[in-house]
Amino acid sequence: MYIIENYSVAIFLCLITMLCWGSWANTQKLSSTKWPFQLFYWDYSLGILLITLLLAFTLGSTGEAGRSFLDDLFQAEGRYLLYALLGGIIFNFANLLLVIAIDLTGMAIAFPIGIGIALVLGVITNYIDTPVGNPLILFVGVLFVVLAIVLDALAYKSILKNDQKTPLKGILISLVAGVSMGFFYRYVAQSMSLDFVQPEVGKLTPYTALVVFSVGILLSNFVFNSINMYRPITGKPVTYTDYFVLGNSKLHFIGILGGAIWGLGMSFNIIASEQAGPAVAYGLGQGATMVAAFWGVFIWKELKELPQSKKWLISAMFINFLIGLGLIVYSKIA
Repeated sequence: MYIIENYSVAIFLCLITMLCWGSWANTQKLSSTKWPFQLFYWDYSLGILLITLLLAFTLGSTGEAGRSFLDDLFQAEGRYLLYALLGGIIFNFANLLLVIAIDLTGMAIAFPIGIGIALVLGVITNYIDTPVGNPLILFVGVLFVVLAIVLDALAYKSILKNDQKTPLKGILISLVAGVSMGFFYRYVAQSMSLDFVQPEVGKLTPYTALVVFSVGILLSNFVFNSINMYRPITGKPVTYTDYFVLGNSKLHFIGILGGAIWGLGMSFNIIASEQAGPAVAYGLGQGATMVAAFWGVFIWKELKELPQSKKWLISAMFINFLIGLGLIVYSKIA
């Protein structure tokens, strides 16, 4: 299977992860006027599974290093399969809440709050399990990211009109999504062998872990998304019949594309985690917050009503994100 052999390539893949994780929600935006996000989310989940299967049967089944996908799957112990499956279930719960929060508050708000919290918790939990990198530099980088989140929140507060209520529901959902998402990655990491070249017997290679993780997302969708379809937090109720009646090939393609974009980012991140370490890889990937904020601010114009006197908040937010991400990268080589 294809394996990363140096830190520089691992960082490059993590940066691609950041772009993918920060951009997939644009597909939801593109289809939101014609396609309820509950129905979009089925295609999104399918897209994640399809891209991980594609990578498993290509990159994960070629070369002499490690184990091929099917060989690895058949030798895996149940508990490690369960870890990867559980990671998918936790992620799906968190991500579905994040999609709801995006619908309520917009990308520029939901992503910085939800993913920002997930970054902090994810780096902490993954570093405790696999302490790779200088902890002082790593967590100072995380603090800069937290400051960027605060600046983003202040910018959003500045555009609220005096008679406009703060969308408390959306903010609270973003918080719950962030806390939940901070824990999914550690279970995927625990399912895998730390050595990809000569993987430990019973544990999974990254490609197998990704497929099982994706299966966990799709299976849990029948619980989490079904509830959201018939008892939605936001929007109108929809049914399974609506998926076939209201949808068309273009809408389904957009949803699958969104899932494939996110799944590709997740795959690159997991593949890079051996060289970068889970905490650094996850922390860099969650720099997606900055990418999503860029889309929300400059493309979707979600902060277009920000007063001129408050424009500095946007620049300060991006500067703090960049410093934080730079420190996270440097923590491994310091």
